[in-house]
Amino acid sequence: MNILLSHNYYGSAAPSGENIVFETELKLLRQRGHTVIEWVRHSDDIRNCGILGTLCGALSTPWNIFSKRATKRLIQQISPDIFHVHNSFPLLSPSVFYAAEKSKTATVLTLHNYRTFCAAGIPIRNEKPCTECLDARNVMPALRHRCYRSSRTATIPLAAMIWLHRRLKTWELQVDAFIALTEFQKEIFCKAGLPRERVFVKPHFHPNLLNPVSWDDREPKVVFIGRLSVEKGCHILIEAWRRWGTEAPCLEVIGDGPDRLRLERTVNESGLGKKITFRGHISSAEVQEGLRRAILLVLPSLCFETFGIVIVEAYGLGVPVAASKLGSLPCMVQEGITGTLFEPGNPDDLLEKVKIAVAAPLRLATWGASARNEFERKYSAESNYQLLLQIYTMAIRHKKEKLTTFVSR
Repeated sequence: MNILLSHNYYGSAAPSGENIVFETELKLLRQRGHTVIEWVRHSDDIRNCGILGTLCGALSTPWNIFSKRATKRLIQQISPDIFHVHNSFPLLSPSVFYAAEKSKTATVLTLHNYRTFCAAGIPIRNEKPCTECLDARNVMPALRHRCYRSSRTATIPLAAMIWLHRRLKTWELQVDAFIALTEFQKEIFCKAGLPRERVFVKPHFHPNLLNPVSWDDREPKVVFIGRLSVEKGCHILIEAWRRWGTEAPCLEVIGDGPDRLRLERTVNESGLGKKITFRGHISSAEVQEGLRRAILLVLPSLCFETFGIVIVEAYGLGVPVAASKLGSLPCMVQEGITGTLFEPGNPDDLLEKVKIAVAAPLRLATWGASARNEFERKYSAESNYQLLLQIYTMAIRHKKEKLTTFVSR
């Protein structure tokens, strides 16, 4: 199969899981013998240009005629069977889908976040999920609440993009298949207006994992992995540890972000400096080594996560997960089988559930074994490849039907 794979890389100052997913799927397809051409842009190109770069990004977000022309030339040159876009914000823009309009190339979009209908990308406001724009199918709430970077000026280009492509019916008419990451995310998008029959669920996978560590060789520690920002809820986890006190197990916080200094100050003021360790941003190999020796991963998210790639990593390493009962996380964590769930934003419920789990090492070990089985069944490279191939086949079928209908008219 001939595939044109496209992605707008986020700025290097803010590493993104979407960049990693794009690269792993690219490698997977090439390993399976497909011809894959990359068509990428980098947000660093405008971030390094000051005000001029900011203006360029803002104008490109709703519709980038230059990206459309460049994409059309590529499609005419290589005649791909599939044009698969991972992220179009801000420099590619959804205009690229129109480049395939009169060709035989089928189009696919992976829904890495909620930006198709949510200016913030992550539907959260005041530390609680907010789906006003998705439910109302209207961008006015985003403008009113200054949803992108707490700025109405910064929100306008994204709101314009959402409004324009709803108006043009881009998603109904120009995209042949959408890839949602969980059933929960699929439901959110279908309610917001995507055609249900063309939204398919395919989770991410993790290609390079170390082997799990024997349970007897693990350290009695709990791990948090993620960006240290409000929506990830690490402050809720630390508050639970503060209430637990000196009897709490060691907690390792892996990741960095705008809340790190505040969180470290809270830990030091609470006298928990010996119980809670901040490791900052470390390499993937170091993350795996730290996680595989843990007895539990905790994800106290306050927002609708599109997907928890760190859960896949934990499962592959045989580590059970405790997570917020919110958004896509309950689709991935099976209560009493691969881990446990707690009420989001509630440090007391988090504390109770984690205490119960940690007090029963044998049960944790059983959950860890089940987690590894779940990884093999749903999140391995081979199972992911088969799902992706099925989605590509459905996209090609839809494009052929669309062209047939157009010709018959």
